[in-house]
Amino acid sequence: MSNTKNTQESQSSQESQSSHKSTEQRAAERRPSPMEVLREARGQLAELTGMTAESVSSFEQTEEGWALEVEVLELERVPDTMSLMATYQVELDPNGQLTGYRRVRRYERGRSDARRSGGR
Repeated sequence: MSNTKNTQESQSSQESQSSHKSTEQRAAERRPSPMEVLREARGQLAELTGMTAESVSSFEQTEEGWALEVEVLELERVPDTMSLMATYQVELDPNGQLTGYRRVRRYERGRSDARRSGGR
């Protein structure tokens, strides 16, 4: 009988401790991994814009959540090197939910960025 009572008290104590976890501790336990954030960002951006998110070219954790640059296929052309691509800056909250996006660059797939030479 006393073993049952001790077990019940122990369980009550553990439940009480877990209910007193700080909001930060609970948020940290729910926080998505970087790979989950990347997948969610690509999926949410594609759903909102209707365009295919091809790759993530920049990714960092910020004080507000996450900041990414996502390469998107805006207009498919033949040959493929003439397709129009765009870079979108995407912001997500700490839980990986998209809070905003904007296009920051548009370019042909076959074109590279112009290089600047130091002496010219």
